[in-house]
Amino acid sequence: MAKDYINVYNNLIKFTRNKLLYKNTNIDETFSLRLTFFLIHFAFFLKNYKLDNDKDIMQDIYDYNFRQIEISIREIGYGDVSINKKMKDYLNLFHKIIIDLHGWDSYDNNKKSTFFSNFISKDSNSSFFIGYFKNYQNFLQKNSLNSFIKDILEFKS
Repeated sequence: MAKDYINVYNNLIKFTRNKLLYKNTNIDETFSLRLTFFLIHFAFFLKNYKLDNDKDIMQDIYDYNFRQIEISIREIGYGDVSINKKMKDYLNLFHKIIIDLHGWDSYDNNKKSTFFSNFISKDSNSSFFIGYFKNYQNFLQKNSLNSFIKDILEFKS
């Protein structure tokens, strides 16, 4: 069953690798920054699909993505103790992102800007990220969960 969700993970990874995201930060591209972008994309993904889809499927996708993150951390070479700490940190970060996204659609641009400065960089181009993630939300709304599960999609920000 987990094989069904590899495309969801691969789509999120593909979106996370968008070079425009990194050009609009004033910090170096690192594993941590890439993972933060992944978590933000994933949070928007869950926000968009959670109400219209089976909770068990959404939980399986959540579990699958975090297993893949753990595998990535292991591949970097962290030991078991470090992996547990890193995963706890990343899960806490993800849940903070989820909480902060809860009222996203009613936020004004100042609050959205604060969101990006909190999670990405104080010096980031928040107006770019506001526009980018607005386009990403529109993209999510135009594509079904099934399309994410079955194929690698093309998102042009």
